[in-house]
Amino acid sequence: MKLQSFFKRMLTAGLAFAFAIGVAGCGGETGSTTLNIATGGTAGTYYPIGGAIADVITKNVEGVNASAQSTGASVANINMLRDGEVDLAIVQNDITYYAVNGTNMFEGNKLSNIRAIASLYPETCQFVTLDTSDVRSIADLRGKKVAVGAAGSGVEFNVRQILVAYGLSYNDIDEQFLSFAEAAAALKTGAIDVVCLTAGYPTVSIQDIASRQKIRLIPLTNDRIEQLTSEYPFFTRTVIPAGTYPNVTEDTQTVSVMAMLVANDKISDETGYNITKAIFENLDQISASHSAAKQINKNTATNGLDFIQLNEGAERFYSE
Repeated sequence: MKLQSFFKRMLTAGLAFAFAIGVAGCGGETGSTTLNIATGGTAGTYYPIGGAIADVITKNVEGVNASAQSTGASVANINMLRDGEVDLAIVQNDITYYAVNGTNMFEGNKLSNIRAIASLYPETCQFVTLDTSDVRSIADLRGKKVAVGAAGSGVEFNVRQILVAYGLSYNDIDEQFLSFAEAAAALKTGAIDVVCLTAGYPTVSIQDIASRQKIRLIPLTNDRIEQLTSEYPFFTRTVIPAGTYPNVTEDTQTVSVMAMLVANDKISDETGYNITKAIFENLDQISASHSAAKQINKNTATNGLDFIQLNEGAERFYSE
């Protein structure tokens, strides 16, 4: 009898252990799904916004646990999405355009498994010079020392595209491949004439310059904006409001690419619908994560996405 009792206790313990392992393998919830969201560096914009989106999804989409992970941002995120390492990602829409068309840094490596969920907020092409400069238009960049971003970066591609719209190329300027911080330091000392960058505004590096010296933002003209938005479907018209930076007292018109949320094609239409619904019904929580997130708006959620297929669930949400 004692032996039978012993085996009975062992069998019960074994079943309990097996059940615990099964629950742990389901993320702690029977039938739950884990979604990984690729963002960016922990000091950047994508990471806190991605974390807020993950939290909103987890709290509002039944059976789904979402988590944000720090990454190398747009290009790395596209590659991780392609390889199935993540389920969702925040990326610039121009980088996504290159990926789905197999151009620029994705030459010969066209991706077909990406679906759009939403445009989030603009990352604006900003051309900055000191107020003492004689540069007042993009056409005036001829012969100037211009910081164009890191070589091969999304910023650099944007600069090249805008230069071409004005009939210019690197043959007409003295291009300097500098990071935002390096470019800001060089402009302050007069080592360069113009800083070009693509980022959500107000941008910290520009604020740093403006806190020490009076700056001027160089606008794009209407005809060139129309040309750019017509030729490149990822560009959208943007106005940087007066007062965004100290002593800049006029609105500045330019173009932006959009930070966007994308998914792989394994995200079902129903899950896509529920994710999109959760995001746009909880914008107050997401907006609190970063100042750039305050620009996320359902009315602009499909801006700059003409080139990519929407997740059908997200599309259904917008049509409602």
